[in-house]
Amino acid sequence: MLFENYGRLKARLILVAGLLSSKAFAQQPALKLWYDKPAAQWVEALPVGNGKIGAMVFGGVEEELLQLNESTLYSGGPVNKVLNPGVAGYLPAIRKALLEEGNYNKADSLTRKIQGPYTQSYMPLADLIIRQSYSNGKASHYHRELDISKAVAITRFNVGDITYSREVFTSAPNNVLVVRLTAGKAGTLNFRAGARSQLRFSVTTGRTGELLLNGKAPAHVDPSYYNPGDRQHVIYEDTTGCNGMRFQVRMKIVNQGGKVVTDSTGITVTGANEALILLTAATSFNGFDKCPDSEGRDEKALAKTYLDNAMKAGYTQLLSQHIADYQRYFNRVTFHIADSLGNQNPQEKLPADSRLKAYSKGAYDPFLETLYFQFGRYLLISSSRPGGPPANLQGIWNKELRAPWSSNYTININTQMNYWPAETTNLSEMHLPLLNFLKGLSITGTRVATEFFNARGWTANHNSDIWALANPVGDYGGGDPVWANWPMGGAWLSQHLWEHYAFTGNKKFLADTAYPLMKSAARFMFDWLVEDGHGHLVTAPSVSPENKFRDSSGKAQAVSVATTMDMAIIWDLFTNVADAAQVLGSDKAFRDSVLAKKKQLFPMQVGSKGQLLEWSKEFDETDPRHRHVSHLFGLHPGRQITVSNAPAFFDAARKTLEIRGDGGTGWSRGWKINWWARLQDGDHAYHLIRQLLQYTNTSETEMHNGGGTYPNFFDAHPPFQIDGNFAGTAGMAEMLVQSHEGFVNLLPALPAAWKSGDVTGLCARGGFVLDMHWRDGRLTTGRMRSLSGNVCTLRSAQPLQVQGTKGQLLKNGGIYTLTFATRKGGQYLIKAADH
Repeated sequence: MLFENYGRLKARLILVAGLLSSKAFAQQPALKLWYDKPAAQWVEALPVGNGKIGAMVFGGVEEELLQLNESTLYSGGPVNKVLNPGVAGYLPAIRKALLEEGNYNKADSLTRKIQGPYTQSYMPLADLIIRQSYSNGKASHYHRELDISKAVAITRFNVGDITYSREVFTSAPNNVLVVRLTAGKAGTLNFRAGARSQLRFSVTTGRTGELLLNGKAPAHVDPSYYNPGDRQHVIYEDTTGCNGMRFQVRMKIVNQGGKVVTDSTGITVTGANEALILLTAATSFNGFDKCPDSEGRDEKALAKTYLDNAMKAGYTQLLSQHIADYQRYFNRVTFHIADSLGNQNPQEKLPADSRLKAYSKGAYDPFLETLYFQFGRYLLISSSRPGGPPANLQGIWNKELRAPWSSNYTININTQMNYWPAETTNLSEMHLPLLNFLKGLSITGTRVATEFFNARGWTANHNSDIWALANPVGDYGGGDPVWANWPMGGAWLSQHLWEHYAFTGNKKFLADTAYPLMKSAARFMFDWLVEDGHGHLVTAPSVSPENKFRDSSGKAQAVSVATTMDMAIIWDLFTNVADAAQVLGSDKAFRDSVLAKKKQLFPMQVGSKGQLLEWSKEFDETDPRHRHVSHLFGLHPGRQITVSNAPAFFDAARKTLEIRGDGGTGWSRGWKINWWARLQDGDHAYHLIRQLLQYTNTSETEMHNGGGTYPNFFDAHPPFQIDGNFAGTAGMAEMLVQSHEGFVNLLPALPAAWKSGDVTGLCARGGFVLDMHWRDGRLTTGRMRSLSGNVCTLRSAQPLQVQGTKGQLLKNGGIYTLTFATRKGGQYLIKAADH
């Protein structure tokens, strides 16, 4: 059963075509990253994942390395219920220093008092090492690929006249990593498989030839950037609190022909025709509020169950279930750009890394852009699945004991950015891990609101982790407030609750989950906002994440009053809460309070250069080209700044981006794609896509112009951060469809480089799924499916007709708006009409 005819199976696994015909295009290349040599470094290895188990596949010939992760494996344990008592008492003095004295130095030093511990760190799980031996000859005809249409990685090469291959995938239905090894000649497959870990571990054998790696995560790990000389940075035993998480890796090999021998050093296979490695893993994580040691789950029983079930399924079923499960999500969206060179495009014959290098030098390669778009969707499906934790700073892939920025949840941009493509690119289910995480974060955040700020509701600051840490970090005074003290994280994350409703129309989710959390976040803001003495409500202390200004003496400062990002996030939260209460038809008194306070919020300001001010006053910036442009939150992902509702601020946002420039880290360039798309400047957004896809192979941190793409298409902060991948995918979708203004805008930022193309399956707020076909920069046909039966308003640069409707078409300048009623589940053919 394990080795049924694979050819017959592949014939049945055909990629489903989109709703719109692409016959006018040349045959689209397969959605694969392929290479002609093994990975020499981690950022050349290929990622596979099922939301729980992640692996980086190197594709070596004599030695194959699969670096493994498990999505819940973190250091530490639950956050203490009391962290820094009495610190809320500093707030009155801070506010006096800011609002009455204008003393930024004093405000900064006092704000540092309002800090607690750092987050814990995401841990590497283990390495699977496969040492393969051959009778004679050197490897030739080497090929390594990741097929993102099936989520399968393949390594293939010849030694002499024998072809060897390895096929790797991670099954979500069975929570197992599968490695299938084959040899083209019977009896010539010889290898040894073993496991090791950077964490404390031991290896034993179990039952019928299984290899068991049991391990323990540290009780505490300091961030990689925090290195005081008087302390240990990795601590395994915590005599005062909770010891670290347990884990088990469980592996079994099933062979066809030959012999298998297992001992504590590994599993040896000799003389086989083919073999199947099944590997699974589990941790003792039992929730954000349970000690993983004393209150943890039985990781050994979990791993045993996973492996037993996988053994019962067999290879053919494992593969077919895996592909069916994966394609159920992935196949919802297709995206093609017509290649004017067709099959004559020389880039098609290049490996992915060479192709990326050529593209970086200006080569024409539209398929590389659509491949990158789909790779972002692949990564989200692979790293964020319902029932698991949210994707972290590196998704689920991390090789470091002390990962960059702890590979945690950085919630002043990066975690939110991970989920920008979830709704728009038809992966709403992948959003659920983040939305469910907010339930725990609101519990710890309620304690933080009380203890640190003497406020109601809940809040979260700059960082979090699997333990839902919500306090300002900094190790009790060691953090710079420019990143440590930022109680806006809960409010920003609450936007995702509203967005999930806006796209899905799920009123039960809105009533039971989203609205209570959003309301509580707004209640915190009621207490956090203070009068400025001029009739406005402001935040004080306030920082603009990770950027500083110069005071009148020229000194760099971080802490001030009413940064633009603060006020924009609160505007967004209050707007969403009021809209949610109206949808639910309840809580009128609270809605009235929200709207009243919204009117009092300190307004945005335009500076002397026509730019949107980052702070409430026109300070000089210490870094005018800073990677963060946080004050444009209202343009994206917010909806406050639009050309129709706020044209002056819309123009000021454009000027801000012109001044800031196009440089930055990978995620920064990704955000800029989305901003320029919202500004409806497709050519500038496209320019930034090309910047984001600049080839790099360095891991050295460079905050201004280092961003780009690694050989394996991971985003380069640098070092690796996955948020840039997600922002790039989201930005491309934003160029094709926008819906934040209450209508669906078709092709609002189409660049000249995407002259003709089609896309299927993109989603819009209001519960609409869209397909579009365009030629010579103009929409020709489309199809819309209504999930909720809402009235739909379409807007485009071409006049529109919708088959079977009696919609009203209006023209304003060169823009056409069509409004029509829909029925739930109804599908509507869209055609561009004559002028």
